[in-house]
Amino acid sequence: MATLPMAPPAAAISSFTTRPLYSPSSRSHRLLLARFFSAAPAPARAKGLRAAASAVEVGGVKIAREDVVKEDDPTNNVPDTIFSKIGLQLHRRDNHPLGILKNTIYDYFDKNFTGQFDKFDDLCPLVSVKQNFDDVLVPSDHVSRSYNDTYYVDGQTVLRCHTSAHQAELLRDGHTHFLVTGDVYRRDSIDSTHYPVFHQMEGFHVFSPDEWSGSGMDGTAYAAAELKKTLEGLARHLFGAVEMRWVDTYFPFTNPSFELEIYFQDDWLEVLGCGVTEQEILKRNGRRDHVAWAFGLGLERLAMVLFDIPDIRLFWSNDKRFTSQFSEGKLGVKFKPFSKFPPCYKDMSFWINDAFTENNLCEVVRGIAGDLVEEVKLIDNFTNKKGMTSHCYRIAYRSMERSLTDEEINNLQLNVREAVKDKLKVELR
Repeated sequence: MATLPMAPPAAAISSFTTRPLYSPSSRSHRLLLARFFSAAPAPARAKGLRAAASAVEVGGVKIAREDVVKEDDPTNNVPDTIFSKIGLQLHRRDNHPLGILKNTIYDYFDKNFTGQFDKFDDLCPLVSVKQNFDDVLVPSDHVSRSYNDTYYVDGQTVLRCHTSAHQAELLRDGHTHFLVTGDVYRRDSIDSTHYPVFHQMEGFHVFSPDEWSGSGMDGTAYAAAELKKTLEGLARHLFGAVEMRWVDTYFPFTNPSFELEIYFQDDWLEVLGCGVTEQEILKRNGRRDHVAWAFGLGLERLAMVLFDIPDIRLFWSNDKRFTSQFSEGKLGVKFKPFSKFPPCYKDMSFWINDAFTENNLCEVVRGIAGDLVEEVKLIDNFTNKKGMTSHCYRIAYRSMERSLTDEEINNLQLNVREAVKDKLKVELR
């Protein structure tokens, strides 16, 4: 179930112990990637976070840096900061909040649908444009296809924007009930709830005509009823006895489409997006005369609420003061802040050009400052009599683990200014 173009935790939809886990990539996907990528040997996996390595391995596929980061290719916009996240797979760490949440959702489906759902959590994040967009009926002129929103390896290959990129392939391979969890990638703003790499889970359930023939409902109504019943149960499994409401919405890949909200901590919280799969998707993939439901959720969004984690950057921390607070199977342990280092604010003003976008600015800032940048916020803009437009951005620098020195911050800001001027071709003020 895809969601485009917004990213969790601001939006919850994914493109919306002993656990039997079917996780390798399908054979056809592995063969395709093996032909596309070089077979450079992958280094041993470092614990925790790592600098950009020369190669990584995901789902049995070795991915070399030069296959993903191509400075000389004008169709490529993947920086080293993004390549460095490929293969870390936070959702596969049983003692990590995202892994704990994933496994708790697995528990729900294992208990209520014993042996029915195949689980995939190690599928390679490099997919074709067709898989990422066309297979889930994303319109050709949709904003999510732009280089401003998506990381392109080349004109035909992207880092998946959602786990729905594997939906059609799994259907063609014969899977009718499946959960797909993985890291997804979107160029985005910088603040406490947005990060260019995050994690999603997609669920998919196909029904054959004999399953609804005696229900007194048509296939679409039957699938919608089963969908709501299943997801209301999942919400209670995660949050307890909470008030819920369904909101009608629109997605290009489901009809009807819904969002599930719960009343939690004195406010309505969007939990996930879902719907009855468009018939065209099923017809294309060998499931004519069937119906299906799909849902998608953002793991970070829900984990931030369940564990009281205030900043999305913390999920990537290797600081033991963070990692030691969480244990396998313990959902909802409240995070205890271990530092309250103050932010340092630096303002930067410049005249923008027609090609300027805020996402491009955030990519440049993140490329220099990494996770030391907490927020990039537009605080002022005006257009002069000559028609030139000026933007003023406030950059907040703060480490979640240590105090930053004045010299360090000043050097970062100086480098950011130079990079913004050189890469975005703007005139600094």
